[in-house]
Amino acid sequence: MPDVVKVGFAPFSAAPRGILVVFCDDKLKFGAATRNALGAAAGLVRRAAATNQFKGKSASTLDILAPEGLKSSRLIVVGAGKLSAIKENDFFKLGGAAAGKLRAGNDSLTIIADLPTGPMKPDQAAAVASGVRLRAYKFDRYKTKKKDGEDAPLRADVSLAVGDVAAARTAFAPNAHIVDGVIMARELVNEPPNVLYPVEFARRAGQLRKLGVDVQILDVKAMRKLGMGALLGVAQGSTQPGRAVIMRWNGGKRGDQPVGFIGKGVCFDTGGISIKPAGSMEDMKGDMGGAACVVGLMHALAARKAKVNVVGAIGLVENMPDGNAQRPGDIVTSMSGQTIEIINTDAEGRLVLADVLWYVAKKFKPKFMVDLATLTGAILVALGTEYAGLFSNNDELAERLTKVGLATGERVWRMPLGPEYDKQIDSRFADMKNTGARNGGSITAAQFLQRFVDDTPWAHLDIAGTAMGAPNSEINHSWGSGYGVRLLERLVAEYYEAKR
Repeated sequence: MPDVVKVGFAPFSAAPRGILVVFCDDKLKFGAATRNALGAAAGLVRRAAATNQFKGKSASTLDILAPEGLKSSRLIVVGAGKLSAIKENDFFKLGGAAAGKLRAGNDSLTIIADLPTGPMKPDQAAAVASGVRLRAYKFDRYKTKKKDGEDAPLRADVSLAVGDVAAARTAFAPNAHIVDGVIMARELVNEPPNVLYPVEFARRAGQLRKLGVDVQILDVKAMRKLGMGALLGVAQGSTQPGRAVIMRWNGGKRGDQPVGFIGKGVCFDTGGISIKPAGSMEDMKGDMGGAACVVGLMHALAARKAKVNVVGAIGLVENMPDGNAQRPGDIVTSMSGQTIEIINTDAEGRLVLADVLWYVAKKFKPKFMVDLATLTGAILVALGTEYAGLFSNNDELAERLTKVGLATGERVWRMPLGPEYDKQIDSRFADMKNTGARNGGSITAAQFLQRFVDDTPWAHLDIAGTAMGAPNSEINHSWGSGYGVRLLERLVAEYYEAKR
């Protein structure tokens, strides 16, 4: 896992090293520790701010080279905005904004974790440190040459000056594992499809065993024995055999029901016989963003030794137009015994999820299940790239997801389900068909999935607009965003806190 930024903590009294980063509010006011570090250079900041029309807005920056009166080579002032309006997730953005001003190369960086109201709290400083790491991530392992002006990898030794070093380290420890999980998910989504095919994806998921995760990899023979005809129908058109991976973290009480997370893992999606247009088809290497999130989430939970029982399950296939590929008009039998008429082979992700959802629901009887999938282009039409679509049969679960989405910045928007939509996937020849009409395509896809969860509390997240190719943000400049790891990690934490 590439991570070239090392983060540590030091007391305010330690001498700053390298580039100095400080924070101000929207009135250009500094905290006491920052004023002490700046000394006479505080006046320089005001003059530079006036010249550059820097107003201290949230995540805005002012960069001063060779600041007079300081030993630092650069002084970066990051605006925190109006402090009365600052939210938890804003501290991630502040760290990301600081990292975004760093140039390629090997730098030392000192961040004064201080606001006009006083030293940042330990969890706030930890969020700043996490934001630095998230923004610094870059995927360029396949580039052998760099063009002039092209961004090179950032390498930095970052020290956060804080009021309580021990408390900041304690707060950062679980955050560091969550960031590792996000980066792992980004890595998987960014990998090319000739490198990350189903067997290789399963092998990488198997590395979670090092953290104590019980990993079971189901091959084609095992899935055929289980009756996973929906998943295998998608996989049959590829020379790369499909896989299902079942990951179990048993950190809670023995015998306690787990919670379940299920991810769509279509390592490449041509659309099959219902082939996609050639334009942007290369992006379909990211059609396994849901599975990537589940693997990253399991890493985060296991690495921080979460006191929970969790099942993570992913279905891994390629959807290819081989002579053996399934056809529109085929009828397959899912693990549930329900039959499915294939109308469009490009509606393949729901077929993969159907069998894995049923497997988890029946084998593990989870308290709730959440699936993630880059499922429909229709969700992009509805919500763009700012929100994931949320569909659920349980109001409490939907409300929790909405709440933690706002807290983490990985936002979700609840969409409707209902019998009027469900009847659109009834089939003349089988129990159901795999697509409905064009209108409401994200909803009918979710209705399809709901037929495979029985009475388990369940939520479906359509992350087609957020898992890959989303606009850059203060904490992400990667094509693969790692969306969902922070959201679901918080969901698990808050769910178990509420139940204690």
